[in-house]
Amino acid sequence: MGLRVIDVPELGPSLGRLGAAPAEPPEGPLGARLDDIRLQLTTGVFELAGAGRSLAAADDSAGAIGSLSRAALLGLWEKAVAGAADRIAATVNGRLQAAGEESRYPAGRLRQLLLTPDDTRAIAARLGSGGAGFVAALDALEQSGRAEPAAPAREWREALTTAARRLEAAWLALEEGADAEQRHWTTEVERVRAWRRPTWPLWLVTLLLLGTATWLGLVLGGYLPVPDPLRGFAEWWWATL
Repeated sequence: MGLRVIDVPELGPSLGRLGAAPAEPPEGPLGARLDDIRLQLTTGVFELAGAGRSLAAADDSAGAIGSLSRAALLGLWEKAVAGAADRIAATVNGRLQAAGEESRYPAGRLRQLLLTPDDTRAIAARLGSGGAGFVAALDALEQSGRAEPAAPAREWREALTTAARRLEAAWLALEEGADAEQRHWTTEVERVRAWRRPTWPLWLVTLLLLGTATWLGLVLGGYLPVPDPLRGFAEWWWATL
């Protein structure tokens, strides 16, 4: 049986909007931009495909298949998901801090609202949940790559283009999730921005001072009896008038 001759297909059409130029508006509700992460993901896929074509041209079919392996493609996706989560978390924290400075929100309470690494990992998990179809396509790609050497290379090519299409769908789902995350945190940012320091302590102190001044005036004016602790001060006051 002869070895399969691998022909790495052009993946641009299958990746669809992954390689598109940044659209307007290029940012989410809080201003988190993900276009550069998307283009890095696309570039990574193209680089793997280019390496695969070079190996295929050298009659290294196994190397060509390995260059576009499940692990390599999944690694690109996971890096993109992590990058998007980091970007969103950094944007949210920046907006919270700016809103806190604007409203003079208590620093201690603001620190409790800022996203932590655990929060970022949770965001990444939610963003990555849309990639289930892509992961399933990678499983099929891996199985086709393990076929007998004489098996048709067409099956592997079809599995690869299917994985590329699923990657586009996964990214579009990630973008929707990113917008949802930002909309969720927009509410918290606006709550911090709208915060105002309570005025009742100031009014209470003002009333206490006013009441004390009124009482002291009545005492020194002779309208109220002078308490023993203030008698010396009252006599001095009267002597200076």
